[in-house]
Amino acid sequence: MALSPEQLRRAWEDFKVYKNPNARVEIINHYSYLVKITAGRLVTSLPGGMDREDLIGAGVVGLVKSVDQFDPTRDVKFETYAIALIRGAILEMLRDEDWVPRSIREKLKLLDRTIMQLETALGRPATELEIAEKMGVSVQEINELLVRMGRTNVYSLDDILGGNDGEDHIHFVELIVDENANPSGELEGRELRRVLTLGVDKLPERERLVVALYYFEGLTFKEIGKVLGVSESRVYQLHTQAMTRLRNFMRQEGGVQVH
Repeated sequence: MALSPEQLRRAWEDFKVYKNPNARVEIINHYSYLVKITAGRLVTSLPGGMDREDLIGAGVVGLVKSVDQFDPTRDVKFETYAIALIRGAILEMLRDEDWVPRSIREKLKLLDRTIMQLETALGRPATELEIAEKMGVSVQEINELLVRMGRTNVYSLDDILGGNDGEDHIHFVELIVDENANPSGELEGRELRRVLTLGVDKLPERERLVVALYYFEGLTFKEIGKVLGVSESRVYQLHTQAMTRLRNFMRQEGGVQVH
């Protein structure tokens, strides 16, 4: 049952201040709708042998984690924080299930390397035609790969941050909105946060907008395309370019370990 704003405020206080487990359950139940919404928007067609309840189950893990870790005294909207952790939990489950064929993964890695090489050589983002010529494939195949890359989330800010798998794995949104999200020591966490925030600020306007809409507002790439007035595949390319710039920037800053 949905809580009123006042009931929700009291539930957060009871849980965070007085450690009331019943209040925790109330908050989780109140926000449970976020799991179904996020799962439905994230994965429109399920991999073979997987049930939608599998996605829901993984999403619930992300929701519970977000409730446990969220600090209601900070100026951060809970829905934004929760959606990001729910999405991260679902994507981790999909990666664990290895639902992307190995051949596609190899092509995506090659695409990633090619984009980085071309941007370094050209000093600007490469066009689809330049990428296609470098890889010896058609522009159509490049666009299809960009779409696949976005849908599988093989290459994202979480992957750039990398770190260790399992409990110590840190997600981009946790780093930005949660000052206590710290994988390996306070100083390293602060430095990683500083460099990443600086890198995002330096992105071209459209790429920065794609990052904001995808990671903070929870929009799909198709929805972002409508906002920007461009094709879905173009949004995937903008996202990929943003990730490439961020990874290069963080490496150049020195002392920041990225994948």
